[in-house]
Amino acid sequence: MLEPRLATSIFLWLLAWRSAPMVESAIGVNWGTVSFRKLRPSIVVDLLKDNNIPKVKLFEAEADVLTALKGSRIEVMLGIPNEMLSLLSSSPSAADLWVRQNVSSYLGKGGVSIRYIAVGNEPFLTSYNSQFQNLVMPAVLNLQQSLVKANLAGSVKLVVPCNADVYQSSLPSQGVFRPDLTQIMTQLLQFLNSNGSPFIVNIYPFLSLYDDGDFPQDYAFFEGTTHPVTDGANVYTNAFDGNYDTLVAALTKLGYGQMPIVIGEIGWPSDGAIGANITAAKVFNQGLINHVLSNKGTPLRPNSPPMDIYIFSLLDEGAKSTLPGNFERHWGIFSFDGKAKYPLNLGLENKQLKNAKNVQYLPSRWCVASPSSDLTNVANHMRLACGVADCTTLEYGGSCNGIGAKGNVSYAFNSYYQLQMQDSRSCNFDGQAVVTSVDPSVGGCKFLLGVTDKESDSSCSLTYKLWVLGFVFILQGMFYYLN
Repeated sequence: MLEPRLATSIFLWLLAWRSAPMVESAIGVNWGTVSFRKLRPSIVVDLLKDNNIPKVKLFEAEADVLTALKGSRIEVMLGIPNEMLSLLSSSPSAADLWVRQNVSSYLGKGGVSIRYIAVGNEPFLTSYNSQFQNLVMPAVLNLQQSLVKANLAGSVKLVVPCNADVYQSSLPSQGVFRPDLTQIMTQLLQFLNSNGSPFIVNIYPFLSLYDDGDFPQDYAFFEGTTHPVTDGANVYTNAFDGNYDTLVAALTKLGYGQMPIVIGEIGWPSDGAIGANITAAKVFNQGLINHVLSNKGTPLRPNSPPMDIYIFSLLDEGAKSTLPGNFERHWGIFSFDGKAKYPLNLGLENKQLKNAKNVQYLPSRWCVASPSSDLTNVANHMRLACGVADCTTLEYGGSCNGIGAKGNVSYAFNSYYQLQMQDSRSCNFDGQAVVTSVDPSVGGCKFLLGVTDKESDSSCSLTYKLWVLGFVFILQGMFYYLN
């Protein structure tokens, strides 16, 4: 029989264990805001909360986004754009100011749960031609001193998100960091290790498939492959595990084989290229989530705790550069308006994604090519429309690529019209366009319907009404006084 004191202790421990918050998942999302029509940040935060998404990665400090995150308890990785590295690396006072304005002012009770500051975004990318390479460590050291001054160095950790091109190998076990980065990586790893920070890496099997015509398609997914990679006793059946272990090997060769790894970006686009579609995106992302939550780890890190990953991305970003490819605007698991593109089980309480609430759409009107329009004279109008709006789904491999010449024109006209908030003057194109109340969407090709910020409109309207009432009240008082 247990002693009463021991029994009481066990009871209290069990009670505490049952009431403690359970970490259900290590899955977060990237929230990018490079969009023509953005949802209100408060709607996006509610979307995160409704889907029980516990953490988010931001690419820069935007006041309205950080304000909306206050009190949400959503863990934040706050990004610093590469363009700021020059200033932060050369000016300790600029680093102090950045920390004061974007970190200190948002922390505290009921504030933002900022856990990481991401210094740059893939600053060692080979395509940058070493533009930011020598700025990273000076910026990191200045920011670290700023955190120390603010008494935040113990709770807010600095990290540097890296593209997977910082390491290389023919087999995972032979992974090494690029020769031009060996010295910088050694310095970075020493810093991360001494400050308890993880190594952040972005892994994109889709890009491996997109860039290499000989890359085995099934190796990019998690459903098994007819082209496994054998590396000694280890067999790799998916590109993610092979890529991850290449990094593990590279870290090991520099003496940091046990350093925590966080996947800063990983995902699959749903449009804009061959292989980028709803089906593939669903299969990849669900396979990834199941793989992460299985806790099987990888051959070089078996039976590991749940990996920390941030899916790229939360929402489509229709204003992103298409230089890497038209798919760049279609990574979201939600469309720009917060609608889930496909069923996805994040392994949380809700087994399927929930759509954003309180989204205010423009009226059900679309701009399409006039039935009598002469398509031989619309080329310049299409260039105008697509030069401003997003027409990437019309390109080869896109979901609207097969809707015919007149369909292409209508899609372009409508994209421009919605971006102009359905201004009647924007649906003319020299008389070759008309407004319709019939949704012109065809199959998987969805014609955009814009969103509006009614809350702001009503807020402005209320402010105006109050101002008018106040002015009337003052006039009445003056009239009374003069009489």
